[in-house]
Amino acid sequence: MIPSLSGQKAALKIIACTMSGDSAEPSKDPSRSVSLMINPSELSLKRKTEFSTCVPMGDAGSGRNFSRMQPDTLAFVTVFDGTGAVPLPANSNLPREVEDQLDALNKVVYAYDGQQHQPDVVQIVWGRLLFNGRLTSLDIDYTLFRPSGTPLRAKVSMSFQGYKSRQEAVLEANASSPDLSHLVVVKDGDTLPLLCHRIYGDSGYYVDVARFNGLHAFRCLKPGVTLHFPPLG
Repeated sequence: MIPSLSGQKAALKIIACTMSGDSAEPSKDPSRSVSLMINPSELSLKRKTEFSTCVPMGDAGSGRNFSRMQPDTLAFVTVFDGTGAVPLPANSNLPREVEDQLDALNKVVYAYDGQQHQPDVVQIVWGRLLFNGRLTSLDIDYTLFRPSGTPLRAKVSMSFQGYKSRQEAVLEANASSPDLSHLVVVKDGDTLPLLCHRIYGDSGYYVDVARFNGLHAFRCLKPGVTLHFPPLG
């Protein structure tokens, strides 16, 4: 979230980002952003955590072990209008016709980046909201037409999955902390004592980790196997 810079009405703005490594920087090119004509009346922000499906033997009701945090999901509904009844936002680059407005939106949120081999990350800014993510769904319902069949109004529902660079994720949560749960995919050459030393700073926990994961032949780990390293304590 970011603080609002003024008390004036501001349009929700969606800005395509340029990738540098895995960091997303909002583009300064006006053609790669779009300001909504009508701000959403509601925003839906969802957060979800996942827990291991395995329950340790003898569990007394403490619950399943934490696995990971899912990316945030942001969803909202807006309206694009070509009747002239709704004025365009100040300094807006939106065209007058609804189909052209939707085309401008598509170029920002739905364009395929050939270098990244996926749609662009976008930044959504409105008031105190600052959200980076990728479009997961875009639903268009045309609700008004000219006699010729040309659309005059459309209701648009959008949903975005949150995006964080590795550095942002590390800053928000110390991913190397032994007090956090870790899922590790075994690579060739890995040993359980070595992995325990990397995660806990002490290779001596390998017996506990082997027991936790139900390993019997833990001296010879199979590459590709996912192991769960629980928090200390």
